[in-house]
This record gives sequence, C-alpha cells and structure tokens, in this order.
Amino acid sequence: MQLLNQIADTTDNRILLYGVTWEQYETLVNLFIDQFPGLRMIYLEGTLEIMGTSSEHERLKTIIARLIEIFALEKQINLNGYGNTTFRKQAKERGLEADECYYLGEFSEFPDIALEIALTSGGVDKLKVYEGLGVSEVWFWKNNQFLIYHFTDGKYQQIERSQLLPDLDFYLLSQFIDYSNQTQAVIGYQKALREGQ
Repeated sequence: MQLLNQIADTTDNRILLYGVTWEQYETLVNLFIDQFPGLRMIYLEGTLEIMGTSSEHERLKTIIARLIEIFALEKQINLNGYGNTTFRKQAKERGLEADECYYLGEFSEFPDIALEIALTSGGVDKLKVYEGLGVSEVWFWKNNQFLIYHFTDGKYQQIERSQLLPDLDFYLLSQFIDYSNQTQAVIGYQKALREGQ
C-alpha cells in the first residue's frame, strides 16, 4: 500500500492522506481499529484522516455519555449506546468512528445520534461524513457548549434542542461536565433532573 507519498498534513496529532481508495481505507480499518481503541479514522471521498485521542478527549466523551445515559434512565427512554463503532457506506465513500453513538430502540445500520468531542479544528468535515451516512442527529461538544445538528431534507441544520430527545436540556447537562469526579457529576445531574420534574 503506497500511502506515504500522499501525506499532506501531520499537525495536531492527525495525519491527512489524499487519494486513498475505499479498499485501502477498509484494509486500514480492519488492521488497526480493534488493536488501537484510541485511533480514529475518518474517510470522505478519498481523503483519510487518522488521529489519536487525548486523555481530555476521552474524559469528556465518558462524562457526557454517562450524563446522557442517566438522563435516559430517569426519563425511561429506550436509548442504547454503541460506543465508538465504525460506520461505513461504500456507495457514499464515507466512514468514521463516532466518539459515542446511540440508537432509540434497536440497533440498525446507522445510529440515530452521534456525539463528537471537538477539541481541535481542521481535518475532514465530520458533518459531511454523517450526512452521507444519514445519521439523524450529531451533537458536538465544542468550546464548552453543545452544537446540535438535525438531518432534514438531505442536509444538516443547526437547532437549539434535539428533536429526538426534546426534553434534554443541554444547558443543564453542560453544568456537570467539568466536575473532577464523574460519579459526583452523575449524582448531581440525577438530582437536578429529579428536582426539575
């Protein structure tokens, strides 16, 4: 596989490769994703971004996921998590691993909700990848706030509240993300949810 001569950028713990075929992308995913859980590969129409994750990225991903899951438990929502599963669609030449993803109900080809922790900028446009996969909502945690995108009429539109989980108050949820103790954050959020009922 001759990819080394196609490297364009190696900044911010990321490598961008251009002119990568679908077959090369699939080979790399099959070789590395299960062996290196912190490795992320994002593929969009021949461009492949390979990047690692930081401890801060993983901390944020984990606490947000725990808070979302306690919300679902308190509201008795049938929300099922599938972590950072790799999703691919050859016909659209797109693939990636969500930081976290959720299905409302049973597992299907693509998740209903994808969560992305955006600590750096640049690289492959993840919304374009999700657009080709048809994921209903993408939630970004960026600059200490949530940016919510809903897929409608073949494109994403930024919205204030989730249409899939309309009772989820992202402002309230965000108040518990910077706790140093995740268990205390979950307990505090659970208490706030119960007081708000």
